[in-house]
Amino acid sequence: MKILVTGSSGFIGSALLPFLSSRGHDVRGMVRSSATPGSDDIEWDPIRRSINSKALDGFVAVVHLAGENISGGRWTARRKRRIRESRTIGTRFLVDTLTGLPRPPKVLVCASAIGYYGNRGAKLLREDSPAGHGFLPDVCQAWEAAANAASARGIRVVNLRVGIVLSATGGALAKMLPLFKAGLGGVVGDGGQFWSWIALDDLLMAILHAAEKETLAGPVNAVSPSPVTNRDFTRTLARILSRPAIAGLPAFAARLMMGEMADELLLASARVEPAKLQDSGFKFQFPELEPALRHALAPSNHFRKHE
Repeated sequence: MKILVTGSSGFIGSALLPFLSSRGHDVRGMVRSSATPGSDDIEWDPIRRSINSKALDGFVAVVHLAGENISGGRWTARRKRRIRESRTIGTRFLVDTLTGLPRPPKVLVCASAIGYYGNRGAKLLREDSPAGHGFLPDVCQAWEAAANAASARGIRVVNLRVGIVLSATGGALAKMLPLFKAGLGGVVGDGGQFWSWIALDDLLMAILHAAEKETLAGPVNAVSPSPVTNRDFTRTLARILSRPAIAGLPAFAARLMMGEMADELLLASARVEPAKLQDSGFKFQFPELEPALRHALAPSNHFRKHE
């Protein structure tokens, strides 16, 4: 397929492009910064609604990953506005551009997040579960609504609700590793909150699967079938690294350091099931946590450079 990827210089996008290319697909990235000289990247500015629409004509699939990093800093009013607008305004502009093309794509795979569900304790959550309450659920609902406007104009839309992505070179795990390697890791809060995760390799396969599987549409949970509590995640990571994990981060300290972000990212519990992925025939390479972490931490898998 001829595939366009927004957010192609980010953590997931920078792994997705070589993965798709290795599978024989014709892939191009869209970047907000100036394109690297000699590259095939397409420049765009979603806030200023600037893009060369002619360069987008003829792509069969679009994977939309662009958005402000939600864990890039404390959630001030200004940062929260940037997080929301980077997803809603950018997605609306992309949809308006794609649906106006002479040859629009057949499918739009738009990133979303399991933050859609909010803090739900041990309740098992599937794609038809209602949204939660809070900043992230509100952002995810608006984000998905912006993407779904494309479906009314004949483009199949998949809202990929992504969990915690396991990679030693980007995302949450990469931020945790220095503390755990120093023996300073531990549970967050009481450790009972469920963390729904997915190996980076499985996420890349899930994105391609969503683009290719014509029966998939709407929300799709991109998580492994084996969510674990934060306590179990901590113990497993510490065991693999042969380090103690007794320091811990009390809830009050997390809130003091991170404010609202602590409650919605670290302390929230979301036990999410990939029902639609599994029903569509998707096979996970790493359905269990320990093999997934060992694979992510293997030196041979650290070649990718992520933002």
